[in-house]
Amino acid sequence: MKDFKKYYIIPATPDEVFIALTNPLTIELWTGESAEMSTIPDSEFSMWDGSIIGRNIEFEPGKKIVQQWYFDGQPEESIVTIKLHPDKAGTSVELRHTNIPDADYDDLVDGWNDSYFGALADFYQG
Repeated sequence: MKDFKKYYIIPATPDEVFIALTNPLTIELWTGESAEMSTIPDSEFSMWDGSIIGRNIEFEPGKKIVQQWYFDGQPEESIVTIKLHPDKAGTSVELRHTNIPDADYDDLVDGWNDSYFGALADFYQG
């Protein structure tokens, strides 16, 4: 099991980034895929047409998102914590993803960098 931590700069306000990560209609705009998402703790979510599934744990609007991501056959919880900090360039996103299965690590890091936060940055840069 591995952990991943990285900072990303998104050219939008923390409130805009929070909405982009939690509103299913906005998620569909920047991912191009259907999404099920809610800001209700203990609700299930699904993104990228079911490629990412899990449970929402905690929300602080404009500041923080905590989720559990599901991996087949994994006994330990894989927790994603996203913290949003105001930055002169928009928002500094602090990502921490724990307990990533070794076999999934490289694909997941590529996904965070390209498909997730890379796509979100591109969405706001227009």
